[in-house]
Amino acid sequence: MDTLSPGAGPIDAPAAAVLREVVARLQRLAREPDFSDAIDLHSLPLGESGREQLRQRLGQGEVDCALQVAGATRICETAYAGAWWVRHADADDRTQHEQIVIARVPALLLAHSDDIGDAARRLAEELAAPACQEIS
Repeated sequence: MDTLSPGAGPIDAPAAAVLREVVARLQRLAREPDFSDAIDLHSLPLGESGREQLRQRLGQGEVDCALQVAGATRICETAYAGAWWVRHADADDRTQHEQIVIARVPALLLAHSDDIGDAARRLAEELAAPACQEIS
């Protein structure tokens, strides 16, 4: 067991190592605003108790997003700006992939340029349609 700060209580060594990586990557993000990286929690020797320790230490931020694409994806901002908890689940809600993403905004939440172009064209077409005339 390791302790990161006084009064925070003990934490398993693997979880403490992940938190140190989060700190290092957040420091880099602060210096390089376009930096983005992820820590794959499934590739680490981290059991459910270690993941729970990480969840408790990182806390919950203000943003909580859900995506429905080939299963459920939940993206939660942690209490630390720039650190995001991302969980991908299958159709039966079994965790398939879990990671801590370090970024200003996770790439999964960014609209693709092609999608934005299509949206602009669709809206322009809808505005040009006779059924969508301005009311004077």
